[in-house]
Amino acid sequence: MNATPATPYSADSAAPRFAWLPAAGSWKYYALLAATGILVLGPLGGIAASYMNFSLGFFVGGQVLAGILGSAVTFGYGAHGRHGANYIQTTAASVAGMSAMAVVIQAMSWMGLPQPPAWQLVLYMLSIGMFGVGVGMLYTPILVDRLRLTFPSGLAVANILRALTDPVLLRRSVARLFGGMAAGLVSGIGAGKVAVLGAIDLSASTFGAGMIVGARIGVAAIVGGLVSWAMIPYFVSIGWLQPGDPFRKITFLIALGMIMGAAIIDITLILYRAWQRARDTQAAPEAPQPDWQRTNFRRLVLWVVFWGIAIVVVGSQVLHEPVGYLVMAVALVFVFAMVNGISVGMVDSNPISSAFVVTVILMAAVGLRDPNVGLMAATVLLVSTSEACDMQQDRSTGWRIGTNRTIQFRFQVAGIVMGAILAVVLARLFMDAYPILLKDQTVLPADQQPARWASAMTYKFVGVLRSLTQDRPYERTAIWVGVAIGFATEVLRKVIKSRAAWQRFATSGKVGFSADFLLDAVILPSPYASSFGGFVNLLTSAWFAAGGVVSSFVNSLPKAAKSEPALPSDMSTTSLVGGGLIAGDAIAALALGIAGLLATVLG
Repeated sequence: MNATPATPYSADSAAPRFAWLPAAGSWKYYALLAATGILVLGPLGGIAASYMNFSLGFFVGGQVLAGILGSAVTFGYGAHGRHGANYIQTTAASVAGMSAMAVVIQAMSWMGLPQPPAWQLVLYMLSIGMFGVGVGMLYTPILVDRLRLTFPSGLAVANILRALTDPVLLRRSVARLFGGMAAGLVSGIGAGKVAVLGAIDLSASTFGAGMIVGARIGVAAIVGGLVSWAMIPYFVSIGWLQPGDPFRKITFLIALGMIMGAAIIDITLILYRAWQRARDTQAAPEAPQPDWQRTNFRRLVLWVVFWGIAIVVVGSQVLHEPVGYLVMAVALVFVFAMVNGISVGMVDSNPISSAFVVTVILMAAVGLRDPNVGLMAATVLLVSTSEACDMQQDRSTGWRIGTNRTIQFRFQVAGIVMGAILAVVLARLFMDAYPILLKDQTVLPADQQPARWASAMTYKFVGVLRSLTQDRPYERTAIWVGVAIGFATEVLRKVIKSRAAWQRFATSGKVGFSADFLLDAVILPSPYASSFGGFVNLLTSAWFAAGGVVSSFVNSLPKAAKSEPALPSDMSTTSLVGGGLIAGDAIAALALGIAGLLATVLG
């Protein structure tokens, strides 16, 4: 979605509505925002995220809920309060995302590995988180400013912040936004409590993300899923899958490779165009960036270098891990922060566990056989890609509402500090309170598997770490097959769609439009979109595609003339409803997570 960002508001241009509120831009104002994000909303989201990862194996980052509650805190600042609410949700999301990484310590317990002292783990996680946000910020000009990826959850948060802090926008968008939130809340609770809805994998957030990105991407995702499903017999015949295995057990590797292959093309083109601009002395100078968008590139590079070195130093000198594998992990972050960032920007999916698994596979290819080394090195990818993509998603929200990037970066950094501490603290608290979390489910018989604590993410990590003693070359082959598919597909798409004859045909009428749609969604779908079908089960892809089809159908209907000024281009009916569905489903997941935790504690 190539929307134009809203005109930014100056934090100091208006007095708060209530006399007791600190002046916008003052140290008391920033202290209020930081305290809300670090001490209240962040830990709330962190507890819920940790519980969800221990009990289910996935987590909700907390941006949406923090955006809603943050808007309540900054409501007194009027439309200017959207920036303060954005700072709050940025901090809270960092705390929650880092807290969810407590599963790394659970993996150590399952494998019987020695656990370092708490301060060493905190220092290591802190270094990784700081490095991750730096790399995420480094890629922001590419993914957010140049490619202008949609980042569905980032758009949802932006719409919530704009609506809840601006009475005019709230009045005009309340029915669509809150209607979507109500539907998402009801369906989210229903999917968790009603067996039939759970059986069909009902997901309001997935449907909502599809509504935001549209049919071309949504249909491409289900095409990828159907192809993956159809390939199961072949994968079984060549030994890549065992009978009864889900297709995504191998297709997630192909899907990651597809994104890498397509990214090679796009990154090369971006670098080539930058080189052309630099050497063309006759070209008109580019328009200067607005103040809110500027970052000090030199300082950012120094930040990334410093924390990258810190990971290696802490990992080798404090945790006594081999330098070579730590350096390899740090280098791989630059690849996966881009790959996963594109995935988040396109389809709202961050395959962090896939980055972990692929890292272990690649390290096994160069001789790694020690599970402890594999765990600590792959943790660099797990945490960094999580925080880097959070950074990019938060920047997409900031880009839409004009929030100062430098200040937002500082709030994210503050959240990393608290999150690194909570990741270790919550791991110890949960595992001390519930000893069942210490039992290795990969070796437990079926009748002893805990019903309440599935720990699917930990299960995946331990499974791949245990395979280090059994090299599987076909997994690396699957990645390279994906790279080749993604590269070839993106080249063909670029060649065909850049031809003037095709562009004229595509805009000539219904036949041309239909042909262009089929090319985009079915024949040569974008690898970024079709790869989504390789990461998730078929029903999830179907919900995503259904949302896209509904959105494109609604947007194709004739629009009634309105006398009121138009809403921002990215606050269409479908984006508001879709964002509301994401918000409602996220709130339902957090509510169910907290309710389940309380039931466990009290029961």
